[in-house]
Amino acid sequence: MTEVWDHIDRAIIRATQAGLPLVARPYAKVAEEAGVSEAEVMSRMGRMQDAGLIRRIGIVPNHYALGLCHNAMTVWDVDDTMISELGRRVGALVFVTHCYQRPRRLPLWPYNLFAMVHGRTPEEVDGKTEAIAQLLDGHCRARDVLVSTRVLKKTGMRLRAKAAGPPAGEGEQKVI
Repeated sequence: MTEVWDHIDRAIIRATQAGLPLVARPYAKVAEEAGVSEAEVMSRMGRMQDAGLIRRIGIVPNHYALGLCHNAMTVWDVDDTMISELGRRVGALVFVTHCYQRPRRLPLWPYNLFAMVHGRTPEEVDGKTEAIAQLLDGHCRARDVLVSTRVLKKTGMRLRAKAAGPPAGEGEQKVI
């Protein structure tokens, strides 16, 4: 689906691209920056989310600041016919921050279910991995644990500063 952003949508995205402001009423602050009402910001963000321009609005904690300095992506080979059910169950675990399906890359990579876990110690991460293994008992053919060795900068969508005009043949910025 292709959507066109107008100048208000761009202002909202610019005001939120580094995250929502950490204030009591974040949408009111965004509205002030965008020059519209708080209700308009919420309506437009909902529309952009429904159209797929914004994938999700959620909290992204800094795990290191919370003392969770040991991180691992656990990967699991489960039957494709069970992945939706198993993914929901794994994703519902309070200590799993990300859980999703990815395609296998056979013959070297048989894993199709990924779940991210964090802990204060390597042993805590191991315990959480074992809890997932117990939940998947009987449905898991293989597994591995990919331990994080460095922090990657995570960012959301970013808009470039608007040039003097659009390139020839182009209108407003489009996302596909």
